[in-house]
Amino acid sequence: MSLNWRLFQLTQGYRLRLLGAAVLGLVASMAGIGRLALSGYVLGLVFQGRPLSTLVLPVIGVAACILLRAVLEYAKEATGNRTASDIKLRLRQHIYAHVLELGPGHFDQERTGDVVLAMVEGVEQLETFLGQYFPQFAVAALSPLLIFAGMAWFDVPTAWVFVGFALCTLVAPFFFTRWTAASSLQRRDAYSALGADFLDAVQGLATLKAFGQGGAHGAMLAQRSRHLYRSTMGVLAVNIITSGVITLGISAGAGVALGWGALRVSQGTLALPTLLVVLMLGVEVFRPLRELSRLYHRGMIAVSTAKAIFAILDAVPMVQEPGQPALPAEERLTLTPEVRFDGVSFGYPKRPHALHTICLTVEPGQRLGIVGPSGAGKSTLIWLLLRFFDPQQGRILLGGYDLRTLPLQVVRRHIAVVMQDTYLVHGTIAENLRFGKPDATQEELEAAARAANAHAFIMALPHGYATMVGERGLRLSGGQRQRLAIARALLKDAPILLLDEALSSVDTENEAFIQEALERLMVGRTTLIIAHRLSTVRALDRILVFDRGQVVEEGTHTTLLRKLGGTYKRLFEKQALGLVAYSESEV
Repeated sequence: MSLNWRLFQLTQGYRLRLLGAAVLGLVASMAGIGRLALSGYVLGLVFQGRPLSTLVLPVIGVAACILLRAVLEYAKEATGNRTASDIKLRLRQHIYAHVLELGPGHFDQERTGDVVLAMVEGVEQLETFLGQYFPQFAVAALSPLLIFAGMAWFDVPTAWVFVGFALCTLVAPFFFTRWTAASSLQRRDAYSALGADFLDAVQGLATLKAFGQGGAHGAMLAQRSRHLYRSTMGVLAVNIITSGVITLGISAGAGVALGWGALRVSQGTLALPTLLVVLMLGVEVFRPLRELSRLYHRGMIAVSTAKAIFAILDAVPMVQEPGQPALPAEERLTLTPEVRFDGVSFGYPKRPHALHTICLTVEPGQRLGIVGPSGAGKSTLIWLLLRFFDPQQGRILLGGYDLRTLPLQVVRRHIAVVMQDTYLVHGTIAENLRFGKPDATQEELEAAARAANAHAFIMALPHGYATMVGERGLRLSGGQRQRLAIARALLKDAPILLLDEALSSVDTENEAFIQEALERLMVGRTTLIIAHRLSTVRALDRILVFDRGQVVEEGTHTTLLRKLGGTYKRLFEKQALGLVAYSESEV
C-alpha cells in the first residue's frame, strides 16, 4: 500500500470537511473567473471608447468578486487547517495508544529520539499535506475544467490551449515522484539521526562534560548536521526542478495562447475584447497550479515523515490482550496473590537464553529474594511477571491463572513496583504520588508519605507537596526519589510487590530510612526482591541465586551460608569483610 494512500486513509471521518474545503476553493476559483471575465470586459469597453458611466457596474462586479473570493479563500484555509488539526489530534492519540500496547519491551530496541521525532515533529509535518495539499490538488485538477467551460463560451480553440497545458503541468510532477520520494526519505533519515543524537547529548550532558567528550560529541553532531544539509539541498534541488517544470508549463501555455490569439486577431478571426477576456481567464487556469507547486515541497516532506509514523503503527505488540479473558477486568476483582513460574524460558535476540526452565512458586504473603550476577536473568523475571514480555516456553500463573489469559488491566492492578531507577514526571510531588492512586486525597498522600519516611523531607521543600520535582525528578536526591516510589506503591495497595534493586543506588545515610519504609510496605504482601546488597535479603523467607538464566542455589540466608563453596556464601563473606560491595560481575 502506497504512503499516499495510507495518508488518505487517515482522513476517514473528515473527508466531507476536506471535500468542503475543496468546494470552497472551486467556488473561489469561479469568483476569480468572474473577476477576470469582468476585468477583460472592462478593458474591452475602454478600448472601444465607451463612456465611463458604462464601466460603473462592471467595476462594482469586479470588487464584489474580489471580496467574495477573499472570504472563500479564508474559509477554505480555515476549514482545511482545522480539519488537519483534528486529524493530527486523533493520530497522536492513536499513536500513543499503540505505544502503550507495544510496551517497554519494544522500545528497548529503538532509539527514543527517533520515536519522539516521529510522534511530535512527524505528525506536525502532516498538517500541510492533509489540510492544504489534498484540497488544493482537487482544486488544481478540477479548476481547469470549470475555467474551460467559461473560456469556451468566448473562444473554444484558445480554451483548449490553456486547458491542455494546465493538465500537462498538473501531471508533470508525477514523473519526478520516485526521485522526490528518495530525496525526502534521505532527508528524513538524516533529520531523525540528528534529532536523536542531539537528544542523547542533552540527556547525557553531565556525563559528556565530566568525561571531556563534549567536543567529540559536538564534532559528531556537526557531521550529522552536514549530512542533513546535503540531504536538504537534495530535496530543494528536486523541488526547484519540479517547480521549474510547472513554471515552464504555465509560461509556455500563456505564451502559446497569447501568440495564437494575437495571430487570429490580426487575421480578423478573433475580436480583441474576446482575446483580452480569454487571456484574463487564462491567469486563473494556472493559479491553482502555482499554489500546488508552493505546497508540493512540504507535501513530499510530509510523505517521507509518514514512513516513520507508520513504522510505529505497523509494529506488532509483543504482548496481546487475550481474545477470551479468563476473568473480567473488574475494578474490585482480587486474585490470590500467589505467583508461579512453570518451566519458563525466555531469550532476547542478542541473548537467547536469558531464562531457562525456571520453576518456582511464591506463596501468598511470602517474601522471596533474588540475587545473582548481571545478565543472570533477574530483571527479566520481573518483566515477565509484569507481562512486558511473554515466555517463549512455559507459563506464569497469578492466582492460578495463566497471565496470558488475564486482561492486562487485572495483571497490572495486582502488582506494585519499586525500581532501582525511579521514574518521576515533570510535575509536582502530589502529581507523581497519584500515579499510585489517581483519586487519592491529600490526607492519603500524607499518610503514604509518612509510611515511606518521605513526609518530613517533602514538608521541608519550598512548596511541600506542590513542589515541582523537575524532569525525571532531578531536583531530588536518589534517596528522596526512592521514598516517593515507595509511597506511590503504598498508595496503589497492590497485593504483590516487586522491588527491583531498590537500594542499590542509595547512600548509607538513606538506606536505613528506606529499609524501614520497605519493611512497612512488605507487610501482608507477596514480595519479590532483586537485590545487590545481600543485607537486604538476609531476613527474607527464601532466597534464590540466579546464574546464566538458571537457579543455582535456593534457601534461606542461614542455609545458604552453610553451603561450603556456595556462590551466596562467598559473596556474603566478601561484603561482610568490606572487600567488595556486591559486584554485578561476580559469579
